[in-house]
Amino acid sequence: MHGYHLMKQLAERSGGVWRPSPGSVYPTLSQLEDEGLVISNQGGGGRKLFELTAEGKAEVEARGDQPAPWDAVADEASPPELELRDVVFQVGAATRQVVHAGTGEQVTKAIEILKDARRKLYRVLAEDDDAPTTDVDLTKDDDTPAA
Repeated sequence: MHGYHLMKQLAERSGGVWRPSPGSVYPTLSQLEDEGLVISNQGGGGRKLFELTAEGKAEVEARGDQPAPWDAVADEASPPELELRDVVFQVGAATRQVVHAGTGEQVTKAIEILKDARRKLYRVLAEDDDAPTTDVDLTKDDDTPAA
């Protein structure tokens, strides 16, 4: 498969927990190719297609009953963490829409909403008695620690 297909497969197999970027996948594929574990061929559409070599297949078989990396990653994440991550991505997408399609007034309003959300998130942490204390001033507009 090509690199983007591999990224999609990892995301699907890990239940969306592991979403590698091109900046991590392509150097890894190059390293595996250098080690003789995968080989690349020019596929349709000009994309490089990667497949395991005989040595790569032997390496996979040598792992035996070890869990697949995507299963191990998926097992580490909890549903609330996944939901929070998804909501953060959704807020990012909505923010990009405001930047691209919003008026100056709408962008200013979005900034205030996001600043308020950041302050509220710090307050959530401040409510946890077991959480380490920080010197973050919740009244400031940035995250720099108070002096």
